[in-house]
Amino acid sequence: MSPLPRILLVTLGTALVSACAVGPNYKRPPADSGASFKELGDWKPSEPADTLDRGPWWQMFKDPVLEQLEQQIDVSNQTLKAAADAYRQAQALVDQSKAGFWPTISGSAAHTRQQGQSVQGLGSGPSTLTSTYSVGASASWELDVWGAVRRSVESNFAAAQSSAAALAGTRLLEQATLASDYFQLRAQDELKRILDQTVDDEQKSLKITQNQYAVGVAAKADVVTAQTQLLASQAQQINAGIQRATLEHAIAVLVGQLPSAFSIAPVPTMPADVPTVPVGLPSSLLERRPDVAEAERKMQSENALIGVAISAYFPSLTLAGSGSYQSSTLSNLITASNRVWSFGPELAVSLFDGGLRRAQTAQARAVYDQSVDNYRQTALTAFQQVEDDLATLRILEQQAVVEDETVKMAKEAERLVLNQYKAGTVPYSSVITAQNTTFSAEQAALTVLQTRLTTSISMIEALGGGWSTQQLPK
Repeated sequence: MSPLPRILLVTLGTALVSACAVGPNYKRPPADSGASFKELGDWKPSEPADTLDRGPWWQMFKDPVLEQLEQQIDVSNQTLKAAADAYRQAQALVDQSKAGFWPTISGSAAHTRQQGQSVQGLGSGPSTLTSTYSVGASASWELDVWGAVRRSVESNFAAAQSSAAALAGTRLLEQATLASDYFQLRAQDELKRILDQTVDDEQKSLKITQNQYAVGVAAKADVVTAQTQLLASQAQQINAGIQRATLEHAIAVLVGQLPSAFSIAPVPTMPADVPTVPVGLPSSLLERRPDVAEAERKMQSENALIGVAISAYFPSLTLAGSGSYQSSTLSNLITASNRVWSFGPELAVSLFDGGLRRAQTAQARAVYDQSVDNYRQTALTAFQQVEDDLATLRILEQQAVVEDETVKMAKEAERLVLNQYKAGTVPYSSVITAQNTTFSAEQAALTVLQTRLTTSISMIEALGGGWSTQQLPK
């Protein structure tokens, strides 16, 4: 065997035998989850328990308009597209780091011409023109003896998974924001209907007061009071359109459309069915939240970079070789006599760097420790959000029963007081009080319903919307 293959085999054999990836191997740090959610109480989730896993979570609300809007998020939402672009960048970084496993090979070809003076006796002779042709190739391969490339690939792959989780989190956030804005818009439609009914009732009351004043039964002050009450309600009726228009514009942007070309028609009634979301066990929450998965994947990415920093302490082994042909004539360029080649391993190590590698390793460890703290804080925040939404939904469900009964009683009281006023047994101020009480009760009931719907959406978002870490790219 010639010396060149022998050197190559010995070098490769030594590198493969001694190859190892320096730095700590990743192990996910523990995060406390608890045995159960504290605020679950008597709040019972809907059946079946796997509702969030069977399809798009917004189908739980059984609203065809909402479902149509949600489907446009993946198609036209610009924020989601930007997150998808960030994920593609992370994928490209994985491919870039994998390129470190392979040698770098380059080729070259050149033709140079040189003019000089020939020497004849004591003077200069005529100028001569010479040509040189060359063609060659070179290769360089830094062997991943200490695992720097492997740790870089590991770090970038974990970062890509983190970006994929961030993409899922952005999608869930945009979907939840759309659903929340949609139900707030429907609440404005319902408020408009309440105000329309209130204005209609007050117009009838004004007519009654004017008739009684005409026959001398009621005072002029009653007529003025009725007119004032009607104008105030009409002002609220007009003002209700501001919030609805703002919400409609926000929804247009979420689905990637110009507000000027987008509209949502009112529906006859406000959706009143508030689904109770299956919460599952606290231990599974960490597997269902995209933001928790994003933070956990960042930990592995930073952990791998510790190995990259440590690998700088060890010598690098590079195999380099080149070969070329050089000749003054192109016709006989590729001949054995014109061949020039070189090959050999190169071992390089930094003997003194003023503490640079030590500082870089300390930085990598500190960044990893920071990612662990961020992960645990993200997990704690996730549990807090679920507990908050559980308590809110449970208490609002009880309040909704009281508010609905209050509306019924207020309407009955208003009817009785109006009959008493017609009979002349109570002043008109009693009618005004009764009408205001009814309107306030209806507003309060509507606010509770709207809050229950938006909190239900918040609960779905807090639980990950049916997403799981199993959906991360492998």
